[in-house]
Amino acid sequence: MTAPGYWKQATRELSQRDAVIRKIARKSLGLTLRSRGDAFNTLARSIVGQQISVKAAASVWQKLNAAVPAVRPEVIHRHDTEALRRCGLSRSKVIYLQDLARHFVESRLNAAHWKRMSDDELIAELTQVRGIGRWTAEMFLIFYMTRPDVLPVDDIGLQRAMSLHYNHGRPLSKLKMNAIARRWLPWRSVATWYMWRSLDPIPVEY
Repeated sequence: MTAPGYWKQATRELSQRDAVIRKIARKSLGLTLRSRGDAFNTLARSIVGQQISVKAAASVWQKLNAAVPAVRPEVIHRHDTEALRRCGLSRSKVIYLQDLARHFVESRLNAAHWKRMSDDELIAELTQVRGIGRWTAEMFLIFYMTRPDVLPVDDIGLQRAMSLHYNHGRPLSKLKMNAIARRWLPWRSVATWYMWRSLDPIPVEY
């Protein structure tokens, strides 16, 4: 897994502008966002992680890996749905994973064009897949595409961290989150990653 080439510059610039990030970055030396380099796995992990804790998602993913020969589209597409359910997946998540696998098997997701697409264009394409909403697409942009300027305001971890560091623990509106994050441009993905680190020093990877 490789780190984005912009990481050091982004961290340096964010640390100069934001004392909170400067403090978190000092505690996270040597840790960076890293892409697994597998589009299907990244999207599948994001679906598994929807609306559950990081720990619960890791447990389900481990069971899924043990239950199937390989977490690949052609395997998930044809695998027994009840066997997938026994991994701890809800019925809807099984449907979502198998629909995602179908999109890959039938080449309905055109990975060849992704690098040329804007963030919003790619989000629009990905959200055509059943079960992939904006949050899942944003996780894909951050963790697979390693796009530098994504701000997933619907992410519970980001909401918690920003309320803790910028509003004395009180909830923040999405409008206020966006306003605070203006100082992070054009590195909002990196700032988000550091916000997550402030809650959990072990990096989450999709």
